[in-house]
Amino acid sequence: MKLIFAIIHDEDAHGVMDELNKKGFGVTKLASTGGFLKSGNTTIFIGVEEEKVDEALSIIEKKCKSRKQVTTANLPPTNITEGYIPYPIEVTVGGATIFVLDVDRFEKI
Repeated sequence: MKLIFAIIHDEDAHGVMDELNKKGFGVTKLASTGGFLKSGNTTIFIGVEEEKVDEALSIIEKKCKSRKQVTTANLPPTNITEGYIPYPIEVTVGGATIFVLDVDRFEKI
C-alpha cells in the first residue's frame, strides 16, 4: 500500500477531489498555507494500492495546471525611514507537489 501526499492550489482542490472520488479513491483534505506566497493550499492524502498509484497521479496531473499570477513583493528598505516598498511580480502558481510513501501498516477502526 502507498500513501500519496499532494499539495495543490486551493482553486484546483474541488476538481481534484471530485474526480478522485468518482474513480473510487478515498481522499482526506487538510487546509495548508504556502511558505513563499503565504497563500492557501490544500494538502490531500490518498491511501492506494500500489497498482493504483499511477491512476491517482494521472488524475492529479490532469486537474492541477500551473498558471501565472501577479502578486506584490516587498523591496528591503534602503534606509530605516523608508519602510518596505511593494512592487508587482509575476509568479507561477498551481500544479502539484506530490510525495508517494510506502505504508508499513494500515488499519481502519
